[in-house]
Amino acid sequence: MISITTKSPYAVSALVELHLHGERGPVPIAELARRREIPVQFLEQLFATLRRAGVLRSHRGVKGGYTFARAATEITVLEIVELLDGPIGGGAAGVFADAAEAVRAVLAESTIAEVAEAEQRASSAPMYHI
Repeated sequence: MISITTKSPYAVSALVELHLHGERGPVPIAELARRREIPVQFLEQLFATLRRAGVLRSHRGVKGGYTFARAATEITVLEIVELLDGPIGGGAAGVFADAAEAVRAVLAESTIAEVAEAEQRASSAPMYHI
């Protein structure tokens, strides 16, 4: 049915961080985990799945880490969710199938790059004090 575990939000958060800081080269997984407060071992498991699926590329060595295998503008949140948590709405019927389709549509509209841009806009919004 509609089941999104902590895997997907953690992975999307780490991918946003990679998008924001990965233009300079591979980013070590420990750095991504620290910046987003995600357990390193958990993130390693998630990134291994994403690497096998062709979303990420890993680089070994002293300056190793992860980069995107495809542009962040091409990777949807739906793709990440379904890679890590399975298909949304599988076996749903009636109103639950409609709800699952609505969730799929929303997640399919958002790319990792768009989520990163929205996060940056939100963090740079001016604060007004009275």
